[in-house]
Amino acid sequence: MPPNQLEGNYREMISTAPSRNKGRRWVPLWYGGGILFIGTLWLFAARMTKSSLILPGPGETVGALISLVQHPRFLPALGASLGRVGLALLIVFPLSLMVGIPAALSKPFGAFFKPLFTLIGATPVLSIILIAFLWFGQERTPVFAAVLMVFPVLTANVIAGIQQLDQGLKEVVQVYRLSPLRSFRAFIFPSIVPYLLGGLQSGLSLCWKVVVASEVLLQPRYGLGTGMQQAKAMLETPDLFAWTVVTVALAGFMEACLYWIRRYETQYR
Repeated sequence: MPPNQLEGNYREMISTAPSRNKGRRWVPLWYGGGILFIGTLWLFAARMTKSSLILPGPGETVGALISLVQHPRFLPALGASLGRVGLALLIVFPLSLMVGIPAALSKPFGAFFKPLFTLIGATPVLSIILIAFLWFGQERTPVFAAVLMVFPVLTANVIAGIQQLDQGLKEVVQVYRLSPLRSFRAFIFPSIVPYLLGGLQSGLSLCWKVVVASEVLLQPRYGLGTGMQQAKAMLETPDLFAWTVVTVALAGFMEACLYWIRRYETQYR
């Protein structure tokens, strides 16, 4: 590359860097503006319907939320749903590693599991919940259904991470003849951590949706979905919106934590 062209490219990089940083500073403001827009649209639609049974406004929902937090069944329901989501993630994480790593390293092994992933992806979630209910009952079905739905997502990220391993790392493992466990701890796992975090971030929202949908459908003793179904049966629409707000806020908080973990891992890797 000619020296004058190299110098021009360098100047262009220097000049565009501050503008990019300046653009990033406005992202939280735009994010807040999006939330404000949704709230305004919600308030306008609620005033147009003029019926809290059809669409309660933000004020009515906040009032129902305050009453809901003070209810003695709130914390057990919150803890039950959190426990189901956490248990599902604890099960699916090592399961995805045990299947994803061999599937990435062995084409026959990957081909063996591909029909299973296709079957899970093509089966409606409600069908999985109803079939699993016959086997596991009310309390365990949400966990099983969530594991089954998140498993292909996280496994696909593990496979992608293994396939993107640096060729130099593969040569180091072969030259020094490291044991599978040592090579996994020293090279493979650190390299696939970004893919694992990305898969967890994608699968977390799906996990919440499946768990809450299972609770709505099967009505275990405690759960956010159980509260939603009971509010719907009693035609308490503000309570239904309040349960929904709690679920969305909790899932959003967990996704935000994973986002900051990914960002920290990227910066200090």
